[in-house]
Amino acid sequence: MTISYNWLSEYLPVSVEPEKLSKILTSVGLEVESMEKYQSIKGGLEGLIIGEVLTCEQHPNADKLKITTVNINAQQPLQIVCGASNVAQGQKVVVATVGTTIYPLNGDAITMKVAKIRGIDSYGMICAEDEIGLSANHDGIIVLPNDVTVGTTAATYFNPYNDIIFEIGLTPNRMDAMSHYGVAKDVCAYLIHHNKEDFKIKNIFTNNFKADNNNLPIQVTVENTKACPRYAGVSITNVEIKESPAWLKNKLTAIGVKSINNVVDITNFILHETGQPLHAFDADKITSKHVVVKNLPNNTSFIALDEKERKLSENDLMICDGNNTPMCIGGVFGGLNSGIKPTTKNIFLESACFDATTIRRTSMLHNLRTDAATRFEKGVDISHTVAVLQRAVTLIKEIAGGNISSDIIDVYPEKKAKQEVSLKNHYLKKLSGKNYHPDAVRRILTSLGFEIVKESIDEIRVAVPFNKPDIELPADIVEEIIRIDGLDNIEIPSSVTISPQTDNMEIKEGLKEKMAHYLIGQGFHEILTNSITNSKYYSDAVLNNTVKMLNNLSADLDVLKPHMLETGLEVIAYNINRKNSNLKLFEFGKTYFTNETGNYKEEEHLALYITGLEHEDVWNKKENKIDFYTAKGIAHAVLNVAGIEHIVFKPSEENALALEIYSGKIKLGFLYEVAKSQTQNFDIKQPVFFIDFNYAALLKQVTEQNIIYQEISKFPAMQRDLAMLVNTNVTYHQIEQTIQKLKLNKLKNIRLFDVFESDKLGKDKKSMAVNFTFSDEEKTLTDKEIDSMIHKLIQQLEKDLAAEIRK
Repeated sequence: MTISYNWLSEYLPVSVEPEKLSKILTSVGLEVESMEKYQSIKGGLEGLIIGEVLTCEQHPNADKLKITTVNINAQQPLQIVCGASNVAQGQKVVVATVGTTIYPLNGDAITMKVAKIRGIDSYGMICAEDEIGLSANHDGIIVLPNDVTVGTTAATYFNPYNDIIFEIGLTPNRMDAMSHYGVAKDVCAYLIHHNKEDFKIKNIFTNNFKADNNNLPIQVTVENTKACPRYAGVSITNVEIKESPAWLKNKLTAIGVKSINNVVDITNFILHETGQPLHAFDADKITSKHVVVKNLPNNTSFIALDEKERKLSENDLMICDGNNTPMCIGGVFGGLNSGIKPTTKNIFLESACFDATTIRRTSMLHNLRTDAATRFEKGVDISHTVAVLQRAVTLIKEIAGGNISSDIIDVYPEKKAKQEVSLKNHYLKKLSGKNYHPDAVRRILTSLGFEIVKESIDEIRVAVPFNKPDIELPADIVEEIIRIDGLDNIEIPSSVTISPQTDNMEIKEGLKEKMAHYLIGQGFHEILTNSITNSKYYSDAVLNNTVKMLNNLSADLDVLKPHMLETGLEVIAYNINRKNSNLKLFEFGKTYFTNETGNYKEEEHLALYITGLEHEDVWNKKENKIDFYTAKGIAHAVLNVAGIEHIVFKPSEENALALEIYSGKIKLGFLYEVAKSQTQNFDIKQPVFFIDFNYAALLKQVTEQNIIYQEISKFPAMQRDLAMLVNTNVTYHQIEQTIQKLKLNKLKNIRLFDVFESDKLGKDKKSMAVNFTFSDEEKTLTDKEIDSMIHKLIQQLEKDLAAEIRK
């Protein structure tokens, strides 16, 4: 949510400095994510001075250059070489002196220096509009009226708009803070409570609305009152569609809203001021002067403002004319033919309250995530539907002229009653840990718009304002009190009992830290991806068991991630697009799914993502690309660091390109090269290797295995190599299994160090070379003992794998 400091300050009863305002916002639960200076003209024209051209002579060495002397009300005039064709003696101009930095509309900032231009010294620059960011005009230098005082700063003359822009983080339940006026209410409540003064927020809603005539009455019929519980409108005639005044354009532009025309800008202004979306129709396009709010049949065609044709769903709530022709997707997006155009003279202005679920469904279906839809999805204040409309009409008359040509039509068949909630004092103390004086509680709640229904010694009952639909429980009231008192003012008791961690928790966190330190030491970077992801990444079979968001904030974030891979690929794609293609990433994260009974489940994972070069080409080492075996070695090393032994890699039955990772009979995870069909979806053109450990299985294996400490052998280990000829379908895993059958206690390690395939070896044959390490803790092994074990190995390999030992 973007908030303008200047705009917000207009509603506050007292001046609050930006830094203090930032602290107040954070204290009341509106986290300030950033606070930045805004300038309508970059650099704010700082250092630029208005001067007068005293002399203007031809440059002796260049036909298109002039040598000028410019008075800027300094000790002496400046000599400036100028190339503009329109420069002349006696002009009032904008001058950038030496040391001043200018910010062209296009291009980098330039700091003025003494320059020698074709042999003549120049002490600054006479500026054109595009050179200082005023506009794109580069037809010549800026020539100002003769009555401008020499020495005046350009900032004083042009008066650029300066502001401070806050980006605040809102939780989904805070629809009441999705506007400047809503945020101002929180700030004002904070000031009332902490300053103990009876401040009043500026009242923007007045009761001076009056129709000028009844020349354009428009009938309104709401057929679906569940999807539209309240609909109001009014007609205005003889408006003039034109550019908005500077104050309105400045406010909108500062928060990132493009100015369109005065009427549309007013509706956007009201949206960001009050949180209530409005829509303006060209009244002359409303057939039969009748507005009908209804649902239309499936596949009804509708052309929206973006000129795209959409097929409607029967669940879409539409604003239609008297012929049932759709003019607007209610609460979401306007139509092409009924919108405001430069030729529009008469308008019908709509202010409504639409059902949140209906709007969200339609917005998601048509992928239209508009500002209006976002507000309606969270809920709007149904009690202010008409008041906001009256304020908008007043602004339209002021800025666009015209006459109010109808009374306000207000279709509100079932008046909504305020919800009442009771709060007991002991419950407030229990949840907040603090004794609040009844006067403080009353002051906080009334400043937020709550009405006191009943009050006793140990209880208060309040009516909840319509702009806080999330308030349903006593705990919600406690939260409101704590927020305004200040989240940073929550008291911590002098005696605090901290529950000790269980042994299992210590092991769990310790194991994470151990593996993370190892991976970082190996050149990995830890990432943290969003638990909410895009359903388009997954097949229907996967989506059947995913956890779907009921109130997603974005069309691209609608399910909790069922797999770790896809969000990691997003990070890889982001880095590759920024020329960072050699990546080793790891993440401790969770996946979410539903089981057969429909219950929600989550699993913890350690995921590794590897792509690119293991190391780049350097003078003493050739570049080495990461491959499947690199990934397998990393997986093995991570498990060794965790203290897990007897690691076995087995081909997966579900995925022919994957290996499943076991320790004994416990499956710890899997690794594979990500299919090209998946990487292409993320525009990744290089191989990506993915390792996924089930962290619960890792932890189980670590906690259940018996750790045995033994003295390192004092006697040297002995090594032997065997090269064997086997069928090409024989895997190293089969060789390991065959050797393990012999249970040779003195065989400490086996390692594959060479694989060779050639037609010279025979059809469907390959050579595999294995290194064996033998050791005895009590003595040095003799050649005879080692040869005996080698003989047993050879016999077993020949028997099980038909291996032929190469001499």
